[in-house]
This record gives sequence, C-alpha cells and structure tokens, in this order.
Amino acid sequence: MDIQTILIRNGQNKLLERMKKLNENERKELTAQLESVDWETIQLWKKPFDEIQKGEIKPIEGLKLRDIAAKKEEFLRAGVSAVKAGKVAAVLLAGGMGTRLGSDMPKGAYNIGVTKPLYIFEQLIRNLQVVCNDCDAVVPLYIMTSEQNDKTTRTFFNEHNYFGYPKDSVRFFMQETAACVDFEGNLLFESGNRLALSPNGNGGWYSSMERAGLVDEAKKKGVEWFNVFAVDNVLQHIADPAFVGAAILNGTASAAKVVCKANPHEKVGVLCLEDGLPSVIEYYELSEEMANLRAKNGELLYTYGVILNYLFRLDKLEQIAKQKIPVHVVKKKITHVDENGNVVKPETENGYKFETLILDMIRLMGSCLPYEVVREKEFAPIKNQTGVDSVDTARVLLQKNGVEL
Repeated sequence: MDIQTILIRNGQNKLLERMKKLNENERKELTAQLESVDWETIQLWKKPFDEIQKGEIKPIEGLKLRDIAAKKEEFLRAGVSAVKAGKVAAVLLAGGMGTRLGSDMPKGAYNIGVTKPLYIFEQLIRNLQVVCNDCDAVVPLYIMTSEQNDKTTRTFFNEHNYFGYPKDSVRFFMQETAACVDFEGNLLFESGNRLALSPNGNGGWYSSMERAGLVDEAKKKGVEWFNVFAVDNVLQHIADPAFVGAAILNGTASAAKVVCKANPHEKVGVLCLEDGLPSVIEYYELSEEMANLRAKNGELLYTYGVILNYLFRLDKLEQIAKQKIPVHVVKKKITHVDENGNVVKPETENGYKFETLILDMIRLMGSCLPYEVVREKEFAPIKNQTGVDSVDTARVLLQKNGVEL
C-alpha cells in the first residue's frame, strides 16, 4: 500500500498538503519515518482517556519484613546461587533528562555530591558492585537511553571509565519512540520534515531491548531474570540476592520491591489484585473505605507502595511479548513546528503522547510477589531539586546509609 493511501485512511489530509511543499529528498526522508509509524496506536487519540473499568480489587499477599527475616538465609542461598551462575541481569531505565534538576544533561549524570563529585549513575554502579563483590560475580548491566540522551550517556560513562564496572558487561540500548498528534489526530512535526516523537514510556523497555538484539544476547549468556529499576532512586539495591531468591523459591513470574505506605493516602502506586491478577493501581483509584481498610493487627490491607524495582522472569516475558501492552494516551504540552515553519511552544496541553507503563507488565506476567523493603534504606527518589523527593532529601538518606558526600 502506498504512503498516500495510508495517510488518507488515517485521516492525515493536512500532512498530504504539507508533503507537497517538500522537495524530493525531504519527502523521501519523511516517507521513511511514516512507514515506521504504528497507525493502530495513533488511532487511539479518538479515545484519549483510559476508559477501561477496573475489575474487582482485593489486597495481595506478600512478604513483609518479618517474613523476609525469618527466611533470609534460605532466600540468600538461592539468590546468590542464581547471581553467581549468571542468571540475573540488571536493566537501568535511564532515558530521562535532568531538566527538573536544572540540568541539560542526562538525569543519571547529575552530581549529588557535596564535598566531592558523586553522580547518580556512579552511586547506582556502586550499589550494584556491592552485590557483585558479595557474590563474586559480574551482573550484566543493560542501560536504556533515549534519542535525546543516548550519545551523552555513552560519552559520560566512557569519560568516567564506567565507574570501575567492567565495560564489556555493560550494554546501551535506545528506547523506542512514538509519534505525537494534536487534539484532532494530526501528526506533529519537530522540524519541516521530521515528525515530533517522544519515548514510548517505561513499559517499552523489553520491546526496545529485544529490537536491539540484547534479549537474545542475554539468553545466550544464561540470563533467566531481569531486575528492572529506575535511575532516580539512588538507594536502589540492584540484583539483590535475597529478593531474587524469594522470587525463585515462591515460583512467581515477577516480583516487586515495595514499601509499606506511610499513610492511607500516600501518593504511590499500590500493588494489589484485580480480578485475581496482580495489578498496580494509582492511589486515587482506591476508595476512601478501601484506602483505610486494616487487618486485625492494625496494618493497612492496601499497603504495598511500588518503588519501580521489579524482577521479571525471562521465559514468561517471551510468552507475553506477543500480547499488546496497554497504551496510555496522555495529554501533553508538545513543542512543534507548524505548517509555516514557526516553532510553537504551547503554555497548555496541545496534543497527545502515547506511552506504555511497566506496571501494566505486572498484570500480563500473571503472578507477582510483593517484597517489602525498609524505606529509609532503599527508597531515596530524586524528582525535584529541592523539597519533597529531592536532591536534598536523597542526600540526607544517603548519609544515613553511610555514603560520603
């Protein structure tokens, strides 16, 4: 089917007019981009808000700190064995920029040191090296970048000699992107003949890794588990043997590190069951009654707040890869170039971006083990420069955990 027919079928009449103004080379470049557009996803703009009703929500059984302490040695034996055997790989989601921190560098390149440089990437590598040293092994590390920060991230790691981590055990791959549209479904442009694209959400990590050929590489190395974690939590315990061992011994396809909610209305995603399957729902999706439900011992029933540190079993990932992960259509302010070549920087939302979320993968996996961690030891998110979940609060927690700044 020729590109003109495709555009007409998908209501891109404005784009057809725009193409007439391009020269031959520009049309060829644009056509190449258009051939890779997922038109099925683009058509979701007609239903821009999640209209799927939630199923029956119930609390999920998990491992509390006391349960983990009782079986710690058993979990450690199984986990250390898996790490030593090369069955565990780490996947760092690092596609973001440090814009909210006042930096034009990748977020992981932000310096959180006080008396000396200490970069977010550096601290995460240190955390992973602890496990490598304890298990006498090297954990393969896969780092997901974005079009915006890929080159800078690779250069940063090279300049810092990978912070002492074995270079041949680190792989970079770029997150896939999705085209953006305005409120009428018209594709937006970042320049005269280049589409405006945005990262397709953290749920795209596996398909992006697969496209880069790194899933096959990991399989050949004997990897059976991927520990996926976010760049903005500098206290992440990565490839944690006890966590891995608990997932293995409990026979689950996935596992999630969680903190018990500080209060019923803490603004964190909550791991629970939806129609019998594990699901992460937003805090505001819990009714007042559900949010306040407590067990006989007084503990909240909907208590497991996720911190974006997940384990996924590779064989199950391969099974669900052919299933379509839900796409969320999100209103955003999208800078673009209009048909006259003028740069438009909107002050309010002007279009839609299409994103997948890693929390939706949990449901597809079919089973998930909540694994409680001590908040002050494993959760120091850096979202802002100051205030709540900031560089300042992370520094305090790092120092409490013996990190010199």
